[in-house]
Parts: sequence; C-alpha cells; structure tokens
Amino acid sequence: MIPLGRIYLLVVVAFLYLPIAVMVAMAFNASELYTLPLEVSFHWFEELAGNERLLAAGRNSVMVALVTSILATSIGTCAGLVLSRRKFRGRSLLQALLLPPIAVPWIITGTAMLVFFFWSGIGRGLHSMIIGHVALAIPYVILVVGTGLQTLNEELEQAAMSLGSKPAHAFLTVTLPLLAPSIVAAALFAFAVSFDQFVVSYFLATPGVTTLPVEIYASIRKGFTPEINAISTILLGVSMILILLFARLSHMGDVSDRR
Repeated sequence: MIPLGRIYLLVVVAFLYLPIAVMVAMAFNASELYTLPLEVSFHWFEELAGNERLLAAGRNSVMVALVTSILATSIGTCAGLVLSRRKFRGRSLLQALLLPPIAVPWIITGTAMLVFFFWSGIGRGLHSMIIGHVALAIPYVILVVGTGLQTLNEELEQAAMSLGSKPAHAFLTVTLPLLAPSIVAAALFAFAVSFDQFVVSYFLATPGVTTLPVEIYASIRKGFTPEINAISTILLGVSMILILLFARLSHMGDVSDRR
C-alpha cells in the first residue's frame, strides 16, 4: 500500500509541473488548435525561427538579464559583506530598508520608476529597464549572499592573516571560494528575477524595443500562437541545464571540501 504522504507529494509535484509538461508537449504538436492525439512536429520551432519580433524580444531579455545579474551580484555582494561584517550607526535601518522593495507590489514600483525616469531625464528603453531590474534584484542578492556569509567561519580568514596573508589576499583565497556557491546562486536568482520581470519592463519598454514577457503579453492579446510554446520550451531547457550545472558544481565543491 502506497503511503498517504507519498501520494500527497506526487499530487503536489503534478500540480506544479503538469502545466509545464502540457506546454512543452504542445510545442511539438503540429496542430495549431491543440487537437489530440499529439502529432509530433517541429513546425512551431521553424515558425519561431522566422518570428523576428519574438527572437528580438528574447535577445533583449537575455541581454538585460545578464547585465542585471552581473551588476546586481557585484553591488549586492559588496553590500552584503559590509552589512554582515561591519558595525556602524544606521546598520539595522539599512537592513530593514532592504525588505520593502521585495514586499512592495511591482505595479507600484513600476509606476514609481516610470515617473522618476521621466522626471530625471533617463527616459524609457533597455537602459532604464536594466536600472530598474538591478534595483529589484539587489535585495535578493544581499539576502542570499548574507545567508551564505552567516554559515562561514570567520576564523579561517583570521587564521590566514595570522600566517602572514594580507586581508585582501585572505578574502580572495579563503572566503571567496567558500562563498562562491552563494554568489552563483544569487546571480542565478538575479537573472531569473530580471528575465521574468513583466510589470517594470512593460512600463519602461518603448515601441519596438521590448523584452520577451512583454512581447508574449502583446502576442496573446492579438491571438495565442504555439510559437510562444516553442520559445518557452527552449528557455525552459536552457534554464534547467544551468540549474543542473550549478547543482552539480556545488555538489562537486562539497565533495572536495570533505576530502
């Protein structure tokens, strides 16, 4: 007899992944109307190759997400180190101010950014999207890196300095390698937050220069096309490969540490 807990977990997993499985299956279905039985075909991937609007939006999303990930991870990691290792007046207030950007509804954040960018002369476009996405991603990076810092033993770095290593060298050779999994996780988190961001991108996009979520929304309003399933399947595959690669590298690091 199958335990009730196992059945419950299978139901939860099915609830989470069944819509994704259907989307992937329909990307390979020749029918535009999703008729069954499934007729395996790469027709919609071929159509996607000729859909320059979706491809351009996808390239914009990847570019914005990569730049956001690099900037947010760099800024957030430095901020996390300062908040974790330095005691100064106003430190608790600064830590508390990291939570509102995460909790505030994105519709309010998007409106505020649109007004501010027009008021300051920054305007709309990919550059303003990057600024907005970095502002949204930094709090997540600080939280992830800060959590990783709490698990590290500062005495290891102090031991390296007691043996003659300079503070910068001790940080680069001792602390940074141990913190690397948290930094990579924060970078992936920042990439995901940026790539998936719709509201802020919608407010800051200009005609003809959009990101993939905005373009998919516009396409659905005109009439859903299975080409969206195709590009979503490609992005899903790339995301899963990156996640598995990170998990594999992290596991290998754990094994080497134990040795």
